[in-house]
Amino acid sequence: MARRRQKIWITRAQPGADATAERVRALGHESLVAPLLAVRALEDVEIDLGGVAALAFTSANGVRAFADLSAERQIRVFAVGAATAQAARAAGFKLVLSADGDVEALAEGIGQRRNELRGAVLHPGAAEPAGDLTAALEKRGVTARQVILYETQPVKLEAEVAALLVQADAVLLHSPRAAKVLAAVLKAHPAPKLRVLGLSKAVVRPLARTPLAARVFPPMPLEAALLNLIDRNS
Repeated sequence: MARRRQKIWITRAQPGADATAERVRALGHESLVAPLLAVRALEDVEIDLGGVAALAFTSANGVRAFADLSAERQIRVFAVGAATAQAARAAGFKLVLSADGDVEALAEGIGQRRNELRGAVLHPGAAEPAGDLTAALEKRGVTARQVILYETQPVKLEAEVAALLVQADAVLLHSPRAAKVLAAVLKAHPAPKLRVLGLSKAVVRPLARTPLAARVFPPMPLEAALLNLIDRNS
């Protein structure tokens, strides 16, 4: 039986939103690209790599922000998942390892290799990260520090646009921050028939009290697994 063509609202920030939209269309569905977050690089940031043995990235945005400011590509990279690892390789990093999980999984993976590291782990990331990687690493005996390269800001949707978007069959969420923005949108524009498909349990948690048709996440926080939920939970 042919799969039903669905309207899928993509909320992640650009340029990731367009990449996700292309994958959704490849599955035979309609993509509604309307990010709930916008990424803004911070100005006058200096990256000090003195004493740094490895970089740890928790998002592709972090990779891009670092790559824009530093020409260093030989240092070892630890990535939270496949998409972030792919972004690191595309940026020219040679040695990239992926945790294929969340911040805790990344910290655990790095912690298991702490005896290989001759220096600190630097986490280039956002002003408001989804998790405290530096603290998680230090708890595992890894010297770590953070450098803030960008911030994510909520995108305000016009009322008419929001009213149309909430009529989608499903909405894709890639971060808890986007879920918080969506919760506010749905408070003004209730959509009890909308299905929320989140990258992880932590991502959908801010919507726990929002009336929805479904609130699901894949067993692993990978975008491929997230997209598989579109037809599985239709």
